[in-house]
Amino acid sequence: MTEVVLTPGEVPLAAWRDVYRGAALSLDPRALPAVARSERTVAAIVAKGQPVYGINTGFGKLASVRIEAADLETLQRNIVLSHAAGVGAPMPAAVARLMMALKLASLAQGASGVKAATITMLEQLLAKGLTPVVPCQGSVGASGDLAPLAHMSAAMIGVGAFFVGDKVVPAAEALAAAGLAPLQLGPKEGLALLNGTQFSTAYALAGLFETENLFAAALITGALSTDAARGSDAPFDPRIHRLRRHRGQIEAAEALRRLMVGSAIRASHLVGDERIQDPYCLRCQPQVMGAVLDLLVQAAATLETEANGVTDNPLIFSDTEEALSGGNFHAEPVAFAADIIAMAICEIGSLAERRIAMLVDPALSGLPAFLTPRPGLNSGFMIPQVTAAALTSENKQRAHPASVDSIPTSANQEDHVSMAAHAARRLLEMAENGCAIVGIELLAAAQGCDFHRPLASSPPLEAVRTLLRHDVPHLEDDRHFHPDMAKARALVAEGSLVRAVVHTMGDGLLPALDRKGTV
Repeated sequence: MTEVVLTPGEVPLAAWRDVYRGAALSLDPRALPAVARSERTVAAIVAKGQPVYGINTGFGKLASVRIEAADLETLQRNIVLSHAAGVGAPMPAAVARLMMALKLASLAQGASGVKAATITMLEQLLAKGLTPVVPCQGSVGASGDLAPLAHMSAAMIGVGAFFVGDKVVPAAEALAAAGLAPLQLGPKEGLALLNGTQFSTAYALAGLFETENLFAAALITGALSTDAARGSDAPFDPRIHRLRRHRGQIEAAEALRRLMVGSAIRASHLVGDERIQDPYCLRCQPQVMGAVLDLLVQAAATLETEANGVTDNPLIFSDTEEALSGGNFHAEPVAFAADIIAMAICEIGSLAERRIAMLVDPALSGLPAFLTPRPGLNSGFMIPQVTAAALTSENKQRAHPASVDSIPTSANQEDHVSMAAHAARRLLEMAENGCAIVGIELLAAAQGCDFHRPLASSPPLEAVRTLLRHDVPHLEDDRHFHPDMAKARALVAEGSLVRAVVHTMGDGLLPALDRKGTV
């Protein structure tokens, strides 16, 4: 990956994806004049001496309390320390780093009133590999992701801790070792840093990026399962899908059809097959996976917009020297986007589990019971299917929409909240469950195709089988199953399946969530 240059307000989804995957980044220097103007505007507001929320007043329910000029630096430091009240495990470093990049791009738009030194501090922390230790629980997704962003900000002023590589280092010590001084907060700066949706948005984007890989892998294993069950590719005929007109359905059908082109297994039962129709888990893949794709594209568009927005409060307008208090910190768009990603993950796993269940059932698949040559003596894939069912059910429980919940905070001043943080945080674990389900399907579908030897599947699907068989041999008799499942899950989660197919088929043959480039 090349270095990502963040041009505030204009960062494409692909760039955020690269940042999440570890790309180096820098801020477009053209943003700095707007930052300087915003800083001067805050100074002018302070000089006027009139009360302006967030600059020389208390916060939330305490907004009516006027703060004297001599105490403004203390006010900003206090809000950071008092709001650093999160609990739970630390954010994954990749997600925390993405959160910092999102905050950098937001503040650099010149509507937040921060100093250039604050922008530079964020940029240097990212460049030097210092990632704040941020507890992942404590945000309700309105008035900003206050607690987690306060932990990020506390580390910047030398309080709390950083991850430096795999080690947790006290913040002041880590800053000193990196040649950085703790940040001194000016008027408005503490509030600007900890107000915003960057925690929820980072988690939602991370969930989206993991889900796009899961989606593509499930298309691949779905095609392989179709061959394993000697299913028909007629339901993927483009004429069917053009009549319904949903773009995702058309693209999913095209991907499935191309994945199966050249399959000798499919060619072997084009004529004389007594079966009239396949089960829905095979036949309706374009309809289900296409609907999933459309949802993910919608979520991607929402999150790309959010990632390019300014979501702290109040907002500084330098042309009129005004600070306007509003509600851009309310993360309802992120909550809705995360909720639909959760539903999409659920359906990817649910359909894949049904294909596994179909493959192990000889009445439906025509294959040996539980995909073992000697059923009875061997249990074969009996319990891996149960595990897939358990994970599918767990994801269903987790997919209950978070955005429909609300609970008042701050003495009822903040009386409706989005729960975007809850909506977004679950996505990574749900995607992990999905990868395990699809990994089990990979094992089952490859095993099913083994029973059709010497007939081969299509070139891309054979590339996938070769990749799997490099680490996991054909199951002849029962053996310790967990290592096989772990290896298959890793092939899904790490993107190896998708890379193997793209290498064989060429770019542009699998749907992309941002409708640009390839998955």
